[in-house]
Amino acid sequence: MYDLIGLVVLLPLVGAALNGLLGWQVKNEKTIGMVGSGTVGISFILAVLIFIEMLGREAFDRIVVVEYFQWIVAGGLDTSFAYQVDQLSIVMTLVVTGVGFLIHVYSIGYMQGDPGFWRYFAYLNLFIFAMLNLVLADNFLLLFLGWEGVGLCSYLLIGFWYTKKFTGDAAKKAFIVNRVGDFGFLIGMFLIFITFGTLKFEPIFAQASVMVVGEPVIFWITLMLFVGAVGKSAQIPLFVWLPDAMAGPTPVSALIHAATMVTAGVYMVARSATLYALAPLTLEIVAVIGLLTAVMAATIAITQNDIKKVLAYSTVSQLGFMFLALGVGAFWVGIFHVYTHAFFKALLFLGSGAVIHAMHHEQDIQKMGGLKKYMPKTYITFLIGAIAIAGIPPLAGFFSKDEILAYVWHDGSVVLWFFAALTAGLTAFYMFRLMSLTFWSKPRFNEERIHPHEAPATMTIPLIILAVLSIVGGWVGIPKALGGGLAVKQFLAPVFERADRIMALPEHGVHTIDYFLIIISVVIAAAGIYLAITWYLKKPEVPRTLANRFSGVYKVLSNKYYVDELYDAAIVNPIERGSRKMLWRGVDVGLIDGIVNGIAKVIAVISKYGRLVQVGVVQGYAVVFVFGIVFIIFWLLFR
Repeated sequence: MYDLIGLVVLLPLVGAALNGLLGWQVKNEKTIGMVGSGTVGISFILAVLIFIEMLGREAFDRIVVVEYFQWIVAGGLDTSFAYQVDQLSIVMTLVVTGVGFLIHVYSIGYMQGDPGFWRYFAYLNLFIFAMLNLVLADNFLLLFLGWEGVGLCSYLLIGFWYTKKFTGDAAKKAFIVNRVGDFGFLIGMFLIFITFGTLKFEPIFAQASVMVVGEPVIFWITLMLFVGAVGKSAQIPLFVWLPDAMAGPTPVSALIHAATMVTAGVYMVARSATLYALAPLTLEIVAVIGLLTAVMAATIAITQNDIKKVLAYSTVSQLGFMFLALGVGAFWVGIFHVYTHAFFKALLFLGSGAVIHAMHHEQDIQKMGGLKKYMPKTYITFLIGAIAIAGIPPLAGFFSKDEILAYVWHDGSVVLWFFAALTAGLTAFYMFRLMSLTFWSKPRFNEERIHPHEAPATMTIPLIILAVLSIVGGWVGIPKALGGGLAVKQFLAPVFERADRIMALPEHGVHTIDYFLIIISVVIAAAGIYLAITWYLKKPEVPRTLANRFSGVYKVLSNKYYVDELYDAAIVNPIERGSRKMLWRGVDVGLIDGIVNGIAKVIAVISKYGRLVQVGVVQGYAVVFVFGIVFIIFWLLFR
């Protein structure tokens, strides 16, 4: 069954090729949608079969490398094109293909009538192919190939409506910012090869497991890899691309910027857990950057009025939670939150797409309201997603977020725990602010001109499935304090065994403090929900009063801490001005054009005087010949 892993990866590529090469000739959108969705759906079924077989094997037999061919042999580098099937890669494969399939189905209804329908599904399939290469690779080089592949597909999908300037600008911004992170990733790969002589995971981690904690080279390797993760997973200071990426179609936001691509950095750090366990200083950096990102993005989200921008900053914040978990050594918890987040954030993005679709492409929540009665299915599923991300039991988000807070507390980082818990409360607040302004409050749109309606079945069925998963998806991680067995931790344990042994983290039993932490977590989330509902439904004058009283703070938050403006002033504008004045006028026009034009002028002058001897009179030429012969004779006689 493991040999079928190649087919899991290949099928989306086949779908991309069929739709990309032949789709423009196909007039029936359903055919294109069925090809795009069907290939990913079959991949998901095959992944489920592999997962079932894996459950029936012993832990030590669960890591299987399926090698297809020798890829690159140059100098000391010997890399094969091979996939590694283990607990971590199969979980990510199930998320990518499962959530990806639902988003493909949803897209059939959402993109109906778009002239680029076939191109959209070709890009979407190609993205799934690249992401599967990333999560299944057995070496850093193949992982990097998938890493760059999802970056390319992200550029194509964000800028899908390329006739609009802002979508093209957003695509370029995402592409360029990610290249900054990728530069760090490349340096990390170079250091890995110099240190270990290979780029294959197992030999690297086997050698690393006997190294001394705190080795300087391991610090620089992990730090450079983390720079790549910061770019791909939108952490401070490279988070600015993700909110702008909302310019693409909403299903793209759900797939790339909620469920899969942005979690690639989290996956890469978790995959390299053995290396990070040897670099405690890097782990501290990871935890601090993750928490700062979570807090910053959450505070921005509470002031945004674009429904997709709220969810975008929510994604940035949740990614910060994942890195916080990784930073305190809870690698399995980080992946657990990746898994639960994929369900409820994809649900929320797709729900926002249904709202935008019903509101004739209006995205400002201040111009919505009262949609509960018009879109009951979307409302119920969106509410489930909001409760899940808020961290209310027994929904999925509660279990993964509670484990993050518990590990941060047991790590002894009380300050980190306090701000993480505060951010969890902010999450509940801005999500139910969104619910209040979108679904519950009075309609603030012209009901005679705009007639909201429920989305078609191709859009609502994926919402219902994701809503169910957002409820039950976290039950595989019920903590021992609540009578669970942490099945997800036991399943992922073999992958992180070396890292856990190096870090020697104590096994926490069930203590009174665990119940206290659970209660505090739920109380904070409930308080955030209560405040949002009270302020935006019962006392709408309160947020307006606070905004006026703290106008300076509100202005900073609504303008996203002026980070984009800072980058424009410090980096973008100086580069643009320098390029225009020095490179264009100085180098291009002055030097290069000057040399080319100067050569032309010199030749013109030489030609001007040279053609004076070309008089066309034979006698004149004869005189020149005679003088020439006489000159040569004198030269030969008297030299």
